[in-house]
Amino acid sequence: MTRRSVGPMNKLLYSAAAAAILVAAAPSPAAARAMTEIDLNAMKRLGAPVVSPDGTTAVYQVTSTDIEDNSRSTQLYSLDLTQPEAVPVPIADLADASESSPAFAADGSLWFISDQSGSDQVWRMGGPGAAPVQASDVMAPVAGFKLSPDGRRIALWSAIPKDCASFGCPAPQKLADEAKQSGRAYDEYFVRHWTSWATPGTYNRIFAFDVVNGTVTGGGVALDANVTGNAPTDPFGGGEEVNWSADGQTLFYTLRETGRMEPRSTDTDIYAAAADGSTLTNLTDANQATDTMPTPSPDGRWLAYAAMARPGYESDRLVLMLRDLSSGTTQAITNGWDRSVSSIAWAPDSSHMIVTAQDTLDHPAFMVALDGTVSRLTQRGSIGDTMPLADGSMLYTKNSIQAPNDLFRMLPGGNERQLTAVNADLFRQIDPVAVERFSFKGADGDTVWGQVIKPDGAPKGTPTAYLVHGGPQGSFGDGWSFRWNPKIFASHGLSTVTVDFHGSTGYGQAFTDSINKDWGGKPLTDLKLGLAAAAKFDSSVTPDNACALGASYGGYMMNWFMGQWPDQFKCIVNHAGLFDMRAFYYSTEELWFPEWDFGGPYYEQSALYEKWNPVHHVTAWKTPVLFTHGEKDFRIPYTQSLMGFTAAQRQDIPSKLLVFPEESHWINKPQNSIQWHRNVFAWLDKWLGRDGAPVAR
Repeated sequence: MTRRSVGPMNKLLYSAAAAAILVAAAPSPAAARAMTEIDLNAMKRLGAPVVSPDGTTAVYQVTSTDIEDNSRSTQLYSLDLTQPEAVPVPIADLADASESSPAFAADGSLWFISDQSGSDQVWRMGGPGAAPVQASDVMAPVAGFKLSPDGRRIALWSAIPKDCASFGCPAPQKLADEAKQSGRAYDEYFVRHWTSWATPGTYNRIFAFDVVNGTVTGGGVALDANVTGNAPTDPFGGGEEVNWSADGQTLFYTLRETGRMEPRSTDTDIYAAAADGSTLTNLTDANQATDTMPTPSPDGRWLAYAAMARPGYESDRLVLMLRDLSSGTTQAITNGWDRSVSSIAWAPDSSHMIVTAQDTLDHPAFMVALDGTVSRLTQRGSIGDTMPLADGSMLYTKNSIQAPNDLFRMLPGGNERQLTAVNADLFRQIDPVAVERFSFKGADGDTVWGQVIKPDGAPKGTPTAYLVHGGPQGSFGDGWSFRWNPKIFASHGLSTVTVDFHGSTGYGQAFTDSINKDWGGKPLTDLKLGLAAAAKFDSSVTPDNACALGASYGGYMMNWFMGQWPDQFKCIVNHAGLFDMRAFYYSTEELWFPEWDFGGPYYEQSALYEKWNPVHHVTAWKTPVLFTHGEKDFRIPYTQSLMGFTAAQRQDIPSKLLVFPEESHWINKPQNSIQWHRNVFAWLDKWLGRDGAPVAR
């Protein structure tokens, strides 16, 4: 049974979090300029913290960007948690190398990954002042690792051929003719996934090694036995899918089996592997939907994880599960809580868990008791990387529309303390923006939420940018993005509007499910009503002088706007949007996605795919449109934008196509991001009558 309560302690936590507005470093009252695309790319990016066994020291990674060199590097920082005014200091800084993925061993030594040797390997630093030493020397580059609680073993993972018995094998020798041939041959899907073509027979695989005197020893033992698949899952799985048991004798991990069913299945399972590789058990074989994030309790009694119920649906609700490791009995402890768990962390005494979940424009932290009682701990903004500490406090990262991640600590009494301000120097130079929330009655009379992000003091009639999120099961909530960032549009002088239409996450599973088989229905109604509601809520929003922008499903909606709402916008920006649903179905990779949202494969549900197909409405197009896309986008191939551009050009509609040969579904490289933003801003300024607007160079 799930109950929601706010006890005396949690009331303090809740009110303290509510008082903390999410700003990494408050802008100076005399700030002199707007944030630019260069600022966005130059900002430092703080990663997940780890804490020493004695609770006195936190270590985290920071990613820095060299704009001129068009590259990024990572460095580790140490922070004394015993001193409230402690200043972070660089740690384990190796020459001409990056350091990432820190972890503490039971003896207090710090382990991390570095490329200093020319290959990503595990390194170790014994203590304060000690010099880092290379701890692993394996053939394959190390993609990630997990130390056992007692420090006697380490799990390493990387992309390794299934027929390779060790952690990496030499590339097979090719015959003279073969060395000149470049063809790829496949007899089953996946042929390609996300950003890369598949290498047949190679998968993410986990090996266990002994640790002796601080060194990774032996050849390692493969922990996948006769199961073929990716662990962690491909392409986004990481350390949250791999964890040791409290006694270090068992490794729990999430694996997606490969084979002909893989592109149609969302079935991922949790396996328990003996540390010596002698046994391998699928703990969730009975569930054909997603099981993920295995998280053992520190006392060794429980295994917490998250599970979906409906096979084939990637956006089903993730329910927190609790398995008794002695009896095998499993219960769904948040079945009555209509939110989807996105992370799990145990309290050191195993009395409760801290989870995060989207909730009405925010991504807060929640306390979950073993009986299923759920209590919200934080309020505004986006919480991640939660780490409950032995003294009852909690360490975590937090970001918002205003600023990217910084490190925070919530004390046992409920007070929140900001520990870092990694971009403080930059934010002191940048003008603030205003962020406001509004709600309205959308399709079917349901409450729909949105935001207005605008220059501070924006006057009535400010030119407007209408941002539509992708997914479509996603949210344009109060969180930071280094790609689609509402603040940078507001900083450019635009009153910026977002709406979480039907299908968005954080409003209960029924609201998320409501977009299924209705891609162009309720969402379009919400977006039409939402723009009008935003203008009524805030006079700076100007529907008559607005451009709309979106990516992925948001890009689909741009094509849908062009055919269904052709007189509303002065211009459109469409990144990686779906143009022809039939062509999309036959060229994308994760078939489970369209088959769920449209009720089956195209050849069985062609009428529904065609009902919501933008290609049928191109003769209604008239809005100037900028298409952008990455050539390595295998989720929505770049030909979708090429087709849209052809339709616009052939009808003499003002249009432009910007293609990035090295990018995928996302535009990530610093200089490419700068180019993308400059092209987008120039397009908006042209059609919104802002040709004289300043553009950073």
